Amino acid sequence: MTPDDNRFFVLTGGPGAGKTTVIEALGALGYPTTREAGRGVIRDEAEHGGGALPWIDRQAFAERMFEWELRSYRQAERTEGPVFFDRGLPDTIGYLRLESLDVPSWMEEEAWRLRYHARVFIAPPWREIYGVDEERRLSWDVAVRTHAVMAETYADFGYDLVELPRDSVCARVEFLTAAAAAGRR
Repeated sequence: MTPDDNRFFVLTGGPGAGKTTVIEALGALGYPTTREAGRGVIRDEAEHGGGALPWIDRQAFAERMFEWELRSYRQAERTEGPVFFDRGLPDTIGYLRLESLDVPSWMEEEAWRLRYHARVFIAPPWREIYGVDEERRLSWDVAVRTHAVMAETYADFGYDLVELPRDSVCARVEFLTAAAAAGRR
């Protein structure tokens, strides 16, 4: 356990479930937040002509995502108060599992060592808001499977999952901030 595990709150789930929109709304309210690794890596790789993209080299993509999450964790350690993470270290492990790729032992060790709050928020698949774009090319079926794998992965790492309601962004933010405040007491 780390001294920060009581103030680091993860929002996970499948793609297109509204996680990033909620994280951005929390950031607009002044809460420290992190950017999602997957989209960040895709943008960086595309901008620089790199090959660590999920449609080119899934293993390299996963390693870059994990490194991104490690940096996000380290940056969050230097902040005060609650921090809301747009995914966490176990998400990369979940991605590797989803893709039937080997999970390096060093990733598992780091995910056990660097902890988040025991309650992890998971955004359920939500067909009405799901969409694809240049960075998110996954089908609805893959989004649903990803949600299930993330739930299983976080449970395997000893986290309790709390489902984020299918509601407005404002209501989801209120739900998260209230749960985070209660969880820090």
